[in-house]
Amino acid sequence: MKIFGKFTLLAALAILAFGPAMSASAQAYPNKSIKLIVGFGPGGVGDLTARIVAQKLSTQLGQQILIENKPSAGGIVAADMAAKAAPDGYTMFLMSNGNAVSASLFKKVPFDIVSDFAMVSTLGFFDLAVAVKGDSQFKTMKDLLAYLKKNPGKVNIGTINVGSTQNLAAELFLSMTKADAMIVPYKGSPDVLVALRGNDVQMDFDMLAPLTAQAKSGTVRILAVTGDRRWVSLPDVPTLDESGVSGYRASSWNAICFPAKTPQAIVDKMNREILFALSAPEVRAKLLELGIDARGSTSQDMKSLVISDTEKWRAVIKRAKIEQQ
Repeated sequence: MKIFGKFTLLAALAILAFGPAMSASAQAYPNKSIKLIVGFGPGGVGDLTARIVAQKLSTQLGQQILIENKPSAGGIVAADMAAKAAPDGYTMFLMSNGNAVSASLFKKVPFDIVSDFAMVSTLGFFDLAVAVKGDSQFKTMKDLLAYLKKNPGKVNIGTINVGSTQNLAAELFLSMTKADAMIVPYKGSPDVLVALRGNDVQMDFDMLAPLTAQAKSGTVRILAVTGDRRWVSLPDVPTLDESGVSGYRASSWNAICFPAKTPQAIVDKMNREILFALSAPEVRAKLLELGIDARGSTSQDMKSLVISDTEKWRAVIKRAKIEQQ
């Protein structure tokens, strides 16, 4: 029989002694309410996403998921609070692509977007769209791409403020197409639509939800969506990738994570609960009304998404020479 060294034997005994207790603890989780920190104000898409999923999770877990809104500094305050919380499974954070952007948009953030969090699962993706006026000469995205190529400097692209997902999606478009066009930032989506109707801008990069309503009334024409697949309610509208901008992808997303060092058993359990919640038809329907495609993930796939988006937007911000805040 092999003789264990002193410390190896003690470690083995510790595993035998505490392993069942740890498993029992994970099985009993949660035994009190869980706080979900949200870096958006009440009523926005991020907040509503969190509340829809939290309500379903509360029913499944038998414990309340309490939303705590901390809208400030591009989500940095909320993320920092979550990163510094006790890693016991009772504080969660609604991470978004905005957090991946902030890692490069700000000169300094008090946390590491990857190493300071234990990723659990994505919740959903909401694409952007490229739109033109309803009576525009451009019937397809390929028409617009051809015009951009032949008419440098003749097209203005409307987005909301510099550093927003919409603005960076337009910057990514320019870098990938090499088009000579000017991006004009506005305070909000309604201002961009006014500029589009007045022909101050000829293209609009914005979230699908507000543009879909305008498209139904004929005010705008949606030429393409920016995600990796066609939007479920717009099956005839191609992606930018399908339209000739090979490899283009720009989507907003929301996801759930814990502070780093949260026990893996708790992370795994919450992952299972989230996937089950997102499979519920009523949850999927409510999210779709907000323009969100409910899509869960593994912990590792979420981590890969955060890493890839952080790197992608860092490169876009650098190429566009956007000044760090």
